Formats: sequence, C-alpha cells, structure tokens
Amino acid sequence: MKRVLSVALLASLLASPVMGAELTGKLKSIAETKTILIGHRTESIPFSFVDTNGEPMGYSIDLCKRVAAGIQQQLKLPKLDIKFIPLTAENRFEKVASGDVDIECGNSSDTISRQKIVDFSLMTWVDGGNFLVKGDKPVKSLTDMAGKKIGVVAGNTTETALKAWAEKNMVTFELVPVKTHIDGMQKLNNGEIDGYAADQTVLIGMVASAPKGAKFNIAPHTFSYEPYALVVPRNDADFKQAVNRVLAQLYRTGEVMSVYNTWFGKFGKPPMALVVMYQLNALPE
Repeated sequence: MKRVLSVALLASLLASPVMGAELTGKLKSIAETKTILIGHRTESIPFSFVDTNGEPMGYSIDLCKRVAAGIQQQLKLPKLDIKFIPLTAENRFEKVASGDVDIECGNSSDTISRQKIVDFSLMTWVDGGNFLVKGDKPVKSLTDMAGKKIGVVAGNTTETALKAWAEKNMVTFELVPVKTHIDGMQKLNNGEIDGYAADQTVLIGMVASAPKGAKFNIAPHTFSYEPYALVVPRNDADFKQAVNRVLAQLYRTGEVMSVYNTWFGKFGKPPMALVVMYQLNALPE
C-alpha cells in the first residue's frame, strides 16, 4: 500500500511540478491575475499575424496557446485568460524585459547578443535568411544582386547577416531599411527596391498571401541560420521551465505536428532540419 501511495504522490507531483513551492516571478503574477500576457507580431506570416478581424493567429500563436493551457494546468487554475498585445520588430524585446508582456510569440531568433536582454525557450523553428525578386527571372544567390537595392526590416538578424555576407564575399548592394514585411513587399511591388530579404519561411508566407497572379522568385539557398524560440524574461527560471515543459511534451508526443500541419501541411512533410530540431528538444520529463 505504501508503494501505491508513493507512486500516486509522484504522479501528482509530476503533473503539477510548479506547485509545492512558493510561486515567484511571472508564475506568481499569472496565478494572481489569472491572465497571461502574450506579445505577438501582426504581420509575420505564417508565424504571428492578425486576420481581417484583428485576431492573432499563426504557428507561434498556436504554440503559445498550448503553452498557456499547459501553464494553467501546472498552476491548477480553473480559468486562465489570454491577453494578446501587439508588438513591433523594434520593441518586442524591450516589452518582454520590462514585463509589459509575459512572453513573445513571433519569429524571433535566439542570439547571443539578445540573451543580454531577454531569455529564450526551447527552439520552435529552424530557418534561414533569403531574398526574393519580383517577376519570372530566377536568381541564384546574393551575387546576382550586386549594385542593386535590397529591402530589409531595420535592426533584425537578416540585416546583420546581409552585411556580414556582403563583407565576406566582397559584393556591394544597397540595403533599404523598412519598418515591416508588408512595407518591404509594397516597395518591391512598386519598383522602389530590386529584392526583399527576410527569413525564408516568412518570404514563403508573404508570397502565399500575395494577390493572385503576382509572380516572385526566391533564391534557392539561404545565407544565414535563424533558430526561432519564444522570448521570455531573463532571471525567471521557473517560468522558462514551465514554458519548456509544454514545448518538450509537444515534441515528445508528436502533438506539435498538428500545429505544423495547420500552417505548413500544404507544403508537405517538415524538412529534415526541423524534424531533428523537434527530436533534440523533446526533453524527457
């Protein structure tokens, strides 16, 4: 009988690992307010954007909804409200660091420099920087863009990678800063720039949502490595662990594939790099 009770107790503790200790940080505020503040991007298709009614949606949004449900279960809350707060490329890390949002759900890459400001969850996606041009004429690499104008969201990792690539390969092109992906695509359509650079999956999403008949060509190879993750506050290990517990379970059980299929199923099976990423982050409980 003692053995049965011990097993039951252990199962109970595993089911609610954050209980039994005094809550601190974000978990404490979430438990007290019964609300989780999710920061999101408004036009990073297909990861984090808003529909015609202004409702947040996308691959990262669906992951964060599952994270919220998991945290609700861990905290044993009968109800947990989600408050979505729109963020920009410029203020997303500041808003997490200041506590204005609990977590950022978009397409943010985990970098060493950004870790000085915020922290990151387990990886959620693997991507790379690429560029596209308007029309039927194919492009092979950034070398084809020598002497031309390339639009890029100012201050993001794609801009940094473009500058590094240009310096390394001694190729000169003009970088035209834009505020948003939509702004960049509009400039491309209007002929103000010759190409637009962003993470490859974002470019694919933008092309997929372009008006019928619009033609674009994406280069066949990426020029950078972009490991996406959810953005969480620094120095809040309990909250980060609660987020990672949900993500790891999604990867272990394969439930993440339902999220993948919703947003990328029409493109076929996930690429091998993404499959490996899911496997490497399927941490045991």
